[in-house]
Amino acid sequence: MQMTIDVPETVFPALQKDKGEFIRELRIAAAVKWYEMARVSQGRAAEIAGLTRSEFITALGACRT
Repeated sequence: MQMTIDVPETVFPALQKDKGEFIRELRIAAAVKWYEMARVSQGRAAEIAGLTRSEFITALGACRT
C-alpha cells in the first residue's frame, strides 16, 4: 500500500533533513508510537518502519532517550 502526505517544502530545511530522511524518520516514529500504544506487535512495527526487528529494537531505545 502506498500513501501520499502533503508536507510543506519548508519542513525539510527546518528539520535539516532531505525528503528521504524525513520519510524514514516518519515511518520509524509512527511504528514506535503504535508499538508503545500496543496497537502493533514488535515485528509488525519493524515492518512498518522498514527495519529488521533488531534494528527496530535499537530505534526504540534511541527514541526513549
